[in-house]
Formats: sequence, structure tokens, C-alpha cells
Amino acid sequence: MSKLNIDQRTISSLFSDKRSDFLIPDYQRPYAWGEDECATLWDDLFDFAFPDNSSDNFDSDNDEYFLGPIVTFKNGDGKQEIIDGQQRLTTMMLLLRAFYSKFENAQDADTVETRKLIARCIWKTTEMGSPIMDRLKIDSEVASDSDKDEFLAILRTGKVGSGMRSRYAQVFRFFQQRIADFADKYVMYTALFPVRILNNVILLPIEAESQDTALRIFSTLNDRGLPLSDADIFKSQLYKYFSSLGRKDEFVERWKDLEEDANELFHPMKGTPMDELFTRYMYYRRALMGVTDTTTRSLRAFYSENSYAMLKDGRTLADLESLLGFWKRVEKPADEFSEPVRRRLFVLSYAPNGMWTYLLSVWYLANRDEEGDLDADELCRFLDVITGFIFGYAIERPGVNALRGPVYPEMVNIVNHREVTFSNHLFRSGDIGARFRAYVFTNQRPVTKSMLVWWAFRNPDQQVVDGDVKFEVEHIYAKRRAQDEPLGTPANMEALGNKAILEKRINIRASDYRFADKKKCYLGDGGKHQGTANHELRTMAETRDDFTEADIEARTAEIIDSFVDYLGEVGLLSD
Repeated sequence: MSKLNIDQRTISSLFSDKRSDFLIPDYQRPYAWGEDECATLWDDLFDFAFPDNSSDNFDSDNDEYFLGPIVTFKNGDGKQEIIDGQQRLTTMMLLLRAFYSKFENAQDADTVETRKLIARCIWKTTEMGSPIMDRLKIDSEVASDSDKDEFLAILRTGKVGSGMRSRYAQVFRFFQQRIADFADKYVMYTALFPVRILNNVILLPIEAESQDTALRIFSTLNDRGLPLSDADIFKSQLYKYFSSLGRKDEFVERWKDLEEDANELFHPMKGTPMDELFTRYMYYRRALMGVTDTTTRSLRAFYSENSYAMLKDGRTLADLESLLGFWKRVEKPADEFSEPVRRRLFVLSYAPNGMWTYLLSVWYLANRDEEGDLDADELCRFLDVITGFIFGYAIERPGVNALRGPVYPEMVNIVNHREVTFSNHLFRSGDIGARFRAYVFTNQRPVTKSMLVWWAFRNPDQQVVDGDVKFEVEHIYAKRRAQDEPLGTPANMEALGNKAILEKRINIRASDYRFADKKKCYLGDGGKHQGTANHELRTMAETRDDFTEADIEARTAEIIDSFVDYLGEVGLLSD
């Protein structure tokens, strides 16, 4: 069981403790508080210290204001690395420094004593308790915070130059102004406010025995902001590695670019965009190691192996940059890939799960040339195979976890430049056809839209549309129509043959109409209402007078038979 030291402390007790030596580590995010958060804090503290605007209503022996936890662990240098509480700790330091500056020329005994109390919270002290003015009680190594030097300079000097534009400078100026206004209005209580903050505002310092324990505590306690991600931890290791090479500034810029691009590109259900990038890269490195085990280790456990040795490998950051650059090209394929590749990427963008992104990441890193380009014909063949397998397997064995068994060995084949065949998991034409015919393709199942997109692009005349266009599933024989003209087999309503992809803007208008009316929506009016980009629906509208249950059944058989044929074309059938 992990050991924890937990002890409720006042600001004064915690900050002035001679053992207090706080470090905001390199993997933390930059300071984020602005005037809104600081105004709320100031107002809360004022209302606490002067209930009903009265100094007499405060009970110094019993009144307490709980500011929150501070989660730390003692690192190898004996410093208390801050895992949670960075924002409030930094803000309190700036607030106390602003009070200290205000009292710089004070002569009355209470204010002078208050200034001494504050000094012991900001600076380390001699044995006699005198502040050592060049040794602060807090330091910052935040890799992506170019303004951290301003923070430390403000604490040391109590001055903000006109050229200072950081959040630290803005917050310090804000507190200076609030203190000045307070002192003008409540002259007799100026020293009392910081004293009540020091002695009656409570923190809950939690000191863990290790970084991992501290992070687990943070994830449990944190109900504000974002917890530290795996990528934040990886950033710190890369930062240390590049710093050891004398390339710290270079790393900071490269990481900033990576983070900005990842935030724009990836929108994962879990974790951060940078976590997603590291996940995609992990599958490549796993494959290089020959790992086919279906039990996938956590991201942090994988990269922390051998003291984060993989992150101290000179190629890792360059690989991550190259991989992210590739996915940026995938996001805007019109400018980067041939028309056949773009068609296949569009279909895969509607895949029933995200396993294709991991397969493609491994394939890219293993097959790119020196400029990061790929052979278009080879890429098309690969995309065809993984499309057929992933779409077919979603019917045979639904769920992304089921794909691990067949996919991981193929990732190893990819990095060893062997053909991807899924030879141990081929489909039998009769079996897979029967499963498709028995499957209920409800709109809620992702594979339904996957198959409809695949079918649309089976037509060589189907054009690739802008990735920003949102497609929904259209019932060609409308549910409303079925209320008046019931289908002989009610299950045909959800059959593949009764469905197609249709732009959301059109689907809203076309949803409840008879086919004769739907035709107008599919084709558009040449003006305000544009028609669909789905070539098949346009052809139907131009050539058919109606769409009947017999048409549903014939089209269902056509789609399923065509997909089974496709599996044969890409080598995924055993017969």
C-alpha cells in the first residue's frame, strides 16, 4: 500500500515551513489563471476575512477557508514536485508578493510584522528566520511556459516592467490594484487582510511517495481543469533528453508545434490529442519489437519501460512529427493524394472502429520514403485489404477488441515488409454472406453507415466529397410511408437495401416523404436547395418512378453479394 502524508495546514504554516521547497515540474502545463479567476478568489477571500464588510464578525480562532489540496511528491533532488495545485499555489505566491510590495515602506508595528510573515512564505530563511532574498521557495521548469522567468522575476523583485505581458504579470498587476483600492478604503485593516489569509486559509497538502501515486491521487481528487495526461509526462522526459544535448529551446518549439497540430487534428473519446498521437506511434514501436500479445499495456507503462528509454531515442520525436504530418495530409487528402487513394481514405473515415488508424500509422512509418511519401499503388492495395477485413470482421465478430488477435501479427508483418493477408483469419464466402443477410443494420450500429459509404464508392462514378460534409443514414422507403403502406416483411425497413448515405441538410427534408417527393430532394432545385452528392441516389431519382419492397430486397442482395465479391478481389476469402 502506498504511503501518504496528509496534514491540514494554513498558508503560513505550509509556506513558511523550512522544508517547503516547491517545484512546478517541466511536464506541467503553463499558468492559466486570468483576471476572472483572480477576481473570484479575491472576492471570496475578502468575504471570508470581513464577513458582512465587518472586521469584528471574523472569528480568528475558528473561521477557516478551504482553498483545496496540494498534491506533491519528493523528487530525487529533495524538491516537492507539484502534481495538483499548481494554479492556486502560483496565484497565492503572487498575491502574497503583491501585499509584501505594498508594505515595503510601512512603519507601523503590525504591518512590519505582517511583512516579515509574508517574507518567510516567499523566500527561504536563515536559521534566525531572516529571508534569503535570492532563494525563492518555489521554482518552475515548465517546458512549454516561455514566461516562467517572468514569474520568478516578479517574486524576486516585486516589479512588473511595461514590457511584461505574461499571465503572471497580468495577475500581479491585478492584485496590486485590488490591494491599493482596499488600502484606500480600509486603511485600518490593510495589514489584517493578509494576516487572515496566512493564518486562516487552509490547504490540504498530500505528499505521495512517488510520482505515479501522486498522479493517481490527482486523477481521483481533481474536479477542476484537466488532469495531467500521459503525454505531459512524456514531454518531461523528452525535455530532459533534449536539454542534456543542449537543444532545450529547439525541443520547446517543436513540441509546441506538435501540440497545436494534434489539438486541431485529433478528437479522441479518451485522453488528449497528444495521447492519441503517442498511441498511434506505440503500435509501430510494438510491431518493431515483434509484440503480438493481445493484452495491450497502458500508454504510460509502455513508454516508461527501462526508464523511458524509448523517449531518449533520438528518432522518436522526428517519428512523431512525421506521423502527425502524415495524418494532416490524410485530413486534407485533395491536396496530397491521388484520386484512388482519396476514395479509399474517405471510405475508411467511416470505418466501424478506429483500428484502421493504427494499422495505417504502422504502414506509413514502415513504408515512407525519405520525404515521407508513399507509393500510391501499394497504398491502395493496403487500404483495400484493411477495409475489407475491418468491415467484414465487424459483422463476424463485432467490437474493436476482437480485432487485436488478427491485427497485431499483421502489424509485425508490415514493419518486416511482408504482405498483409490476414491469412489465419480469412472469410468463407458462404458464411460471411449468411452473416450479412442475418445481421440487423440499425442506424445506431456504426457498421451500417460504414457499409453504405463503402457501397456508394463501389460505384466508379461516385465523387469524393468535402470531409466537412456530414452524412446520415437515409431510409429510401420512408418509415412514415410504411405506416400507410406497410412492408410485407417489416425487417426490410432496416435492410441495407433500404438505406443510403445522404447529407444531413437533405436528410432532414427528405426523411418523411414518399419516393416521388424524395426525388426532388435528391436532385435539388438548382437554386437554394442543392441535391445530394450520392451518385446512386441521383441516378435513382432520374430513372425510377418509385422504390418498392421488391427494390429493397434486390438492392440488399446486390450490396451483400458485391461485398463478398470484394473480399475475394482483395484476397480475403478462403474459398
